[in-house]
This record gives sequence, structure tokens and C-alpha cells, in this order.
Amino acid sequence: MFEQQVTFLTVDDLEISMEFYQETLGLPLVLDQGTCKIFQACPNGFVGIMLTSDFMRVSKEGVILTLVSDDVDGWYERLKALGVPFDKTPQENPKFNIYHCFLRDPDGHLLEIQKFHDPAWPKPV
Repeated sequence: MFEQQVTFLTVDDLEISMEFYQETLGLPLVLDQGTCKIFQACPNGFVGIMLTSDFMRVSKEGVILTLVSDDVDGWYERLKALGVPFDKTPQENPKFNIYHCFLRDPDGHLLEIQKFHDPAWPKPV
């Protein structure tokens, strides 16, 4: 089982979207990565927003389902052994201070398995 979950949405205007999630919805900002902002929606569930132009177009809907785990390599090996293809194998991403890999579900939705290195990231409840 994964410890936490983040849904990332690509947005055209980071400031307007940030105001909506932080001010209108009242979600606390838990991690500011510059062009990516992550808000806490519930104890172990998060919503991330990132500029569409700053990231690959993840799907026609612009959504990434991120599953957070300290064992990215373990998940990669388990899923690879089951024949799951990966868009990107596990690797460091220094821009966002994470370690992650990407795969797709059977309908083509982009999934990310990720570990946060940033000590500001909230620990699972």
C-alpha cells in the first residue's frame, strides 16, 4: 500500500489557480517548488498544480496521479516483473527534489510513483 497520494493538475495561470486552491478552497500550501505548488486536501491526500508550459503535456486531460512511497525502486521492480511498461524508469529529479518513475494505466492515464526528498514534505499520518 502507498503512504500518500497527490493528484497533479496542469494549469495555464499559476497565480490564479494558486489563489483558488489556497484562498477559495482554503487548502494549506505544504510545498512550494516554484512552478509547482502542492496543497493538502486531507491528512494523506494532496493536490498539486503546475504550469502546463513547464511540464510535458501529461495527457489530454492534464492530470497525473502520483502515489507517494519511500520504496520507488521496490514498486518499479514489482510492476516491471508483472509486465507493466514504464514511460520513465526511476530517476532523480533535481528540479523538484524528488525520486520518481512514470507509467500508464490501461486507459493511458499517467501515474507517477514518487519519493519526496524535501524535509518540508509532510510525513504520512
